[in-house]
Amino acid sequence: MSLECFPEVYPCRANITQAKHNKSKLPVRFENAIAFHYSIGYLAPPQNLKCPFSLENTLQVVDDKFSRLVEIMAILRSENGCPWDREQNHQSLRQHLLEEAYEVIETIDEGQLEKLPEELGDLLLQVVFHAQMAFEKGLFTITDVIDSINQKLIRRHPHVFGDVQINSAAEQIVHWEQSKLKKEGKISAIDGVPKELPALLRAYRIQNKAATVGFDWPSIHPVWDKFAEEMQELKEAVESGQADRIEDELGDLLFTLVNLSRFLKANPEDALRRTIEKFVRRFHQVEEEFGRRQQTLMDVTLEEMDAVWDSIKRSEKEETASTQGV
Repeated sequence: MSLECFPEVYPCRANITQAKHNKSKLPVRFENAIAFHYSIGYLAPPQNLKCPFSLENTLQVVDDKFSRLVEIMAILRSENGCPWDREQNHQSLRQHLLEEAYEVIETIDEGQLEKLPEELGDLLLQVVFHAQMAFEKGLFTITDVIDSINQKLIRRHPHVFGDVQINSAAEQIVHWEQSKLKKEGKISAIDGVPKELPALLRAYRIQNKAATVGFDWPSIHPVWDKFAEEMQELKEAVESGQADRIEDELGDLLFTLVNLSRFLKANPEDALRRTIEKFVRRFHQVEEEFGRRQQTLMDVTLEEMDAVWDSIKRSEKEETASTQGV
């Protein structure tokens, strides 16, 4: 896709409030821009874009409400603001940022989209909070944050905002990673994956990045062989009784399992999270079943628990089969 897909497109740098009163001084069709604060925008959506909202009205509403959020955050950090907010710093908010991100993920996983605006709002607050603290120290502002992502999006989508030909999502991923090396100062092809990510997800991202420069298995078949090899090495390590060796081989096996998941086109983090939720759901049902019998799990044998577990498992499979019409 090139800029020909965007009729009457003009790059602009303008404050929305100013634009409202000075449209004649700006390129035509400014009212169709999707931009706020001093952001870089392209002034018309693709011709096939269907939006249930009026972009002209949404533009001003977004500007007003986002400005209000920034203002509220500044007030909370002021002398007459909230003591807790004033005490925070970038380090103290790290855990809150992580928690809010996971709450967004949980809301999506549970299909509770009606709660998603609230959770996304909580996550957005963290961005504004960090930007306000940086502004107070003269480091950067929320405008810099927005400019940064606008420029990055345009730079990384030359097939939309330029003349590069990219025909698939897979080609786009390869282009992204190569662009990071050439234009964004990345030293290694696997740079840019946060160490703080959950280990499974970090392994998945690193392997994907390595694959974009050709460091990958040609097909899934040698990955299966590698998995069998690592399994045997783990068994040998267990027989040796050496704790460090066992941990090392277990790590190799997990890393290979992540590689296998890539070829199966399954995100290992999502797969494990789904299994964890399945275990939690079934375990609670086991507890509830024995609760109805006036018993706790401490009162029964493992065999009795297994019997109830298997019954719950069968019921779930029968319900799934019935739903799918199998």
